[in-house]
Formats: sequence, structure tokens, C-alpha cells
Amino acid sequence: MTLSQIIVAGLFAAVIASLIFTRIRPSLVFASGAAVCFLTGLVPAESVLQKAVNPGLVTLVALILASIGLEKARWLRAISEGLINGSLKSSLLRLTGATALSSAFLNNTAVVAALASSVRDQRRYPPAKLLLPLSYAAILGGTLTLIGTSTNLIVNSFVLDRGLPGLEFFSFLPVGIGAVLVGLVVLMLCNRLLPEGRVAEEPVAEYLLEAEVIGDSPLDGKTVEQNNLRQLETLYLIEIVRGGRTISPVAPTEIVRCGDKLIFSGDVRDLGRLEEIEGLRLFALEDEKLDLDLTEVVLTPNSSMIGESLKSAQFRTRFDAAVVAMRRGGDRLSGKLGEVRLQAGDALLLAVGPDFKHHRNIDKNFYVISGKEVQRQLSRRDSWLLGIGFAAVVAGAALGYFSLLKGLVVMLGGMIGLNIVSTTELQRRFPFQIWLIIASALVLAEAFSGSGLADALAAGLRGLLAGAGPYAGLVGIFLLTLALTELMTNNAAAALAFPLAWSLAESFGVSWTPFVMAVAYGASASFLTPFGYQTNLMVQNLGGYQLKDFVRAGLPLTVAYSVTVLVLLPMVFPF
Repeated sequence: MTLSQIIVAGLFAAVIASLIFTRIRPSLVFASGAAVCFLTGLVPAESVLQKAVNPGLVTLVALILASIGLEKARWLRAISEGLINGSLKSSLLRLTGATALSSAFLNNTAVVAALASSVRDQRRYPPAKLLLPLSYAAILGGTLTLIGTSTNLIVNSFVLDRGLPGLEFFSFLPVGIGAVLVGLVVLMLCNRLLPEGRVAEEPVAEYLLEAEVIGDSPLDGKTVEQNNLRQLETLYLIEIVRGGRTISPVAPTEIVRCGDKLIFSGDVRDLGRLEEIEGLRLFALEDEKLDLDLTEVVLTPNSSMIGESLKSAQFRTRFDAAVVAMRRGGDRLSGKLGEVRLQAGDALLLAVGPDFKHHRNIDKNFYVISGKEVQRQLSRRDSWLLGIGFAAVVAGAALGYFSLLKGLVVMLGGMIGLNIVSTTELQRRFPFQIWLIIASALVLAEAFSGSGLADALAAGLRGLLAGAGPYAGLVGIFLLTLALTELMTNNAAAALAFPLAWSLAESFGVSWTPFVMAVAYGASASFLTPFGYQTNLMVQNLGGYQLKDFVRAGLPLTVAYSVTVLVLLPMVFPF
């Protein structure tokens, strides 16, 4: 191996290890890798600058910005009201079918956010039976079109970077429709593998709540049982934090002292019971300006608060809101609420102040699931205009009348002119993290290919597959990408697998299309963990799912999806 190949190999190993084994932001990992390529001369400055304005990348950014207006439209919430009625199977079919179709054209995170609250609040069936299929259907629907998921646009940006025309709008449809139909059938058949949960009038359960015994409290000096703290039905006193010491489990004879932090777990609908107890104050609710009509949010993977505690993040000042309760999937949280380190996917119940919805970066840090609307809903007229405009952009791009980028730029201009979005809002929601990841990944891909390492690895893989033919290589690339997407994220997996897939196709002397498509479909196959895809993180807390629930329900879907894709790929895109 040459020196440059050794440097690139070490760099790629460091990037993959950092993405899998550390909590460093993917954008920082990729940017650091690209910086090494630039500083060592592996990629010239002119090429680095070209990657930053790659047409496919700019199209992805424009689509994400356009989706800001689409998120405000009334369609999805109006549709969601009629999806769940009749039998469980018919409700599941309507829900997953509508979600998959919507996700083919709309941002799938926005689709799940719009439908999840209706699914969770309905009282006909256990929400846990519906929320994970909702996320899976959104992922499946994204495989139908070029704009269905950011993964497809990322792969397209790599194709464009090779100087080729790029993928067409409906290039993904023939294989995608097969994967969606098979996937929906599997979701119907395997629904019994999901946890039952409780049907309910229980919108949210098993949250962690904190209350403080204030000075001169009538609770002071009495036992837990004497204070009736064990008679709260669906709220359970699980810990007492006294100074630096945690008392758990809490015995009925434990004496309560002023300054104690009482940690409860259970159904937040009984929050009022704690408020009625004289001498007890809920965490951070001493401010009378806060509204107890609670707002539920889920922390996004890109939140700047990940790894911080509520206190160190200065949450109250930053968002004009106080965290009343917190939940983390099926995990039990422990200790003071203000000192719990936040993770992506954490569900928070907020008591919000009057300025909450006006604060900057709400939408970068949270998915708002229920409660106060942070974004204004569009009028009926604007919703229709936006829908017609978006349909025109999609139709024009699909028919080849103009490029998708041109259509989106015109649409963005119309949205600003109609005051559907403001330039300030677009600036605030600019997807800097995604842009940085993809631009840096393009730089890394050039170093990978330009150093000759990609060709050397592809030749080695071809040697291992001697006699097996290109189909074996296609299967290998698909499975590699699928494994990476479960270990990191779908976007990172696609970015890392693409250059190897391209070189492998060249080494076999066959068409690059099936190999590139294998990367796109493999990167979208995130069904086994909550970490690989944002919608999985969103429903993890809402449905109270544990990792084993994802594995149990996602494994049959992963197998069926993989078999379907690997059968259809060489038929639709021959070598």
C-alpha cells in the first residue's frame, strides 16, 4: 500500500469507529475527516469547494427547507382523524398505507410527528400496537421516490459528483413498491409480536417526575405512609434523594424531611394529585406564568442539549419552559430530574411560558408531539396553494420539464412571497448538520477513490468472490450498508458505503446502477434499533418500546425487505 492509501485507510477506520463507539456528532466526525483530506493534500481545495455546492446536495437542502412550509399544512392531521376505526387489522392497514404514501413525497419525520399524537391519544387499541408500524411504514414509503428520504438524495448527489445525469424521480419506484407491499404484509402478520401496552385513556405513562418537600412542610417528620405518599394509585414513589444520597426502594416507614427530592414514576395524568399535597412543590413549577396545559416533545438527534443536564443546559431560560416529567423508552431513569443527562429520543413533558413558541431553535431541538402548537397552522387557502405548488414541482420534475432543484427554488420563493415561511425561519432551520455531513462525505469519497484504496479493496473483494459473480458483490454491499445503518445513521451509512459499491461495480465491469441502488435501499432498512432512523427514536418513547421490541418486530421485516430488494434489484436494474 502507498502512503496515501495507508492514510485514507486509517482515516476511514477512525471515522467508522467514531460513529459507532463514540457520542461525537456525525457532522463533526465527517468534517474532521474532510479536513484531514484537505490538509494532507489528498483532495485539492477546488474540489473541496465543488463538493459543498454539489447539485444533489443543494437539491436536498432545498427540499428540506421546502418541507418547513409543508409541515404547517392541515392535510396530515385532517387525514389522521379517520384512520383508526373498525378492526385493528383494518386500522393498521389504513394507517400504514396512508403513512407510506405520504412519506413518498413528504418529510417522513413530519409525517410521523403529525400522526403519532392521534395514534397515541386514541382509545380503541393499544398505541404500542400502532406506533412502531407507523415508523416502519414511513421508512418503507421513503423508498418509493427520489425525494422520499434524504438517503436517496444523498446517493443521487454522489452519482452527480461522478459527472453522470443522476437518478430519475421514480427510479426507486419499481423496487420500492415491492418492498412496501411486502413490508406492509409483514407488519400485518407480525403485529402480535408487539407489546400489548395498555389501551387507554393513558396518553403517557411511566414518566419520571420530581417533587421537593419545601421548608416548614407539614410532611416533614412524618413517614411516607403517614403522608399518604403510597396512596396515589398510578404514581409510585420510587426514590428519595436526600443531599447526595439516594434512598431506593422507599420503605413505608421512611421519614420525610424538608429539602427531600421525591422521585415518582407513573401516569402524568395524576400530576394534579401531587399539586394538591400541601408542602410539596413540583420540579421547576414555582413560576406562576407557566401553563400546566402540558406540551409533549421528543429530543431530536441534532439537539445541542444532548449530553447535558436540564440545569447545565439552562433549559428554563433557554426555552421559557420547565420540564415537569421525563421518559426514556423502556429504561428506568434515576436521580434528580435536573441532573439526568439528556439523550436523543428522550420524551419531555413541558409546562410552557407565553414566549415558548416564539423561541428560536425549538424545531431544531424538539419534535413537538402534542400540546401547544409551536408552528402556526396554515389557512385553508394557503394549504391548498402549497399543495398545488408542490404537486406541480413533483409532476414537472418527474416528467422532465425542469429539474427538481429549479422547481423547489421557485416554490421557496412563492412560500416566502405568501408569508408561509419567513427568511428568518429558513435561516434558523437550515440543515447545516446534513449539509456538512454530505459535503464532507463527498470529500472523503474522492480521497477513497483517488488514492486507489477503493479500487484495491474492490479487487480484493472480487477475488474473495471469485466465481460467484457480481450478484454476490451486490448482496455483500447491501448487507454491509444495512449493518452500518443500524450501527450509526442512515445518512452516514450511505455516505460510507457508496464509494466501495461504485468501485466494486467497476471491478466487475458491470453497471453501477444496481450497486448504487443497493446502497440506497440498504441504508433505508433501519428496523432493528431505534438509533438508525429519526422516526424510530420518536416512537420509542411514545410507545414505551425497549430495544428487544425493535428486534422482535423488526427482524421479520428486515428479512422480508432484504429478500424482496435483492430479488428485484437485478431484475429492474440488470448488470
